[in-house]
Amino acid sequence: METVKHKGRGTQINPPNRFERLHVENLPVNNEPGNDEELSERQIKTIFYKDDSKSVVSKNDSPDLYFNYSFNPFRGCEHGCIYCYARPTHEYLGFSPGIDFETKIMIKKNSPALLEEFFNKKNFEPEIIMFSGNTDCYQPIERKLQLTRKCLEVCLKCGNHVSIITKNSLILRDIDIIIKLAEKKLASVMLTITSLDNDLIRKMEPRTSIPERRLKAISELSINKIPVGVMIAPVIPGLNDEEIPKIIREASLNGAAFAGYTILRLPYAVKDLFINWLNDEFPNRANKVINRIKDIRGGKLNENEFGKRFRGDGEFADAIRNLFQLSCRKYNLNHLKVELTTEHFKRPTDSQLDMFGDTV
Repeated sequence: METVKHKGRGTQINPPNRFERLHVENLPVNNEPGNDEELSERQIKTIFYKDDSKSVVSKNDSPDLYFNYSFNPFRGCEHGCIYCYARPTHEYLGFSPGIDFETKIMIKKNSPALLEEFFNKKNFEPEIIMFSGNTDCYQPIERKLQLTRKCLEVCLKCGNHVSIITKNSLILRDIDIIIKLAEKKLASVMLTITSLDNDLIRKMEPRTSIPERRLKAISELSINKIPVGVMIAPVIPGLNDEEIPKIIREASLNGAAFAGYTILRLPYAVKDLFINWLNDEFPNRANKVINRIKDIRGGKLNENEFGKRFRGDGEFADAIRNLFQLSCRKYNLNHLKVELTTEHFKRPTDSQLDMFGDTV
């Protein structure tokens, strides 16, 4: 009797919420003959909830990040990346970081108005807003809701710089707005490419765009003179680290001008989810991957210390860094600095007053 996997989902389990005393677990579905109708009914579908949060911008004070503000119209992410460091944030909502994270999505439908309110604050000085600082702003539901698109229009109207990172080629839908932002030196983009292996991507990031489409997005953005780069994240030692040179080469051939990477992070329940997935999908490589992670994390599976959490430490971390830097030099990435400006910024109220000219 074979257990049926939930198609298009990164994890098959729903670990307990660390803040809740009660826990509900979905029972496995058995693939028995003549049970197709029941299987169809029992497949886990995505449920969307209205999020009445009063803010769509989060502030961080992490010294190892280059931005202070991130834009997040969604909580939870249907992309289903098994390694996602944002999974534990779903526990603050009373959900599990497992299947709940990718099937119970909170939506801030008033995101454009909230972003305008943020820009209107007198203590806000124009600076980079990172789109997708937590979960991907171009996850599948964005195709219908267009919240990210509307918020890009707000940034264009207010003249504030946008830095976008995504795994979804849906970003090309908004290239018309991003072109206008880039013409004023108000935009930069990074496409995350974790692997060029379609099979690995479907197992590890089941609802993201395939690598070929991400490379095409890099090409289209570059052709339209939008500063664009590639982010290799996460680098998983023993699983995808050997792909670093190939990813950088392909990104460079498609017009990427810069690149970055981060080492796998496994905070809280992400550790158990990832190890469960690894043993299930790659049983012959699981021990090697786990041991390599421990080598990079000082014998642990996770490291929260600033300066080490993104890059790791030790021999294997040094090898990954050297491989990345050598590849960037070989394929001519990271040699130009993206120029930004704050000269175009206007608060929404200022823009409204400009409509009346000298009559005000």
